[in-house]
Amino acid sequence: MAHTNRDQKKLLTRVRRIKGQAEAIEKALDQGKDCTAILQQIAAIRGAINGLMSEVLEGHLREHLGAEDISQAQRQQELDDVIDILRSYLK
Repeated sequence: MAHTNRDQKKLLTRVRRIKGQAEAIEKALDQGKDCTAILQQIAAIRGAINGLMSEVLEGHLREHLGAEDISQAQRQQELDDVIDILRSYLK
């Protein structure tokens, strides 16, 4: 079973929280709220996204790169894939 399936409830809870935060920003902008409050909410979303990324990445590394039953070529491909994703994420 894939780690995202196993941890689905926890991950969906995180995603729903992020969705709520994004909706709060939309509402704050709609209502003309102070930019400080909006900036704080943006920072909170960034932290939440980073936490989600960390959670999924850790599960992926443990399940795919930590697996003992994969070949060296498969392990290298998984590593290359993760590096590409991290480069994209960190831009």
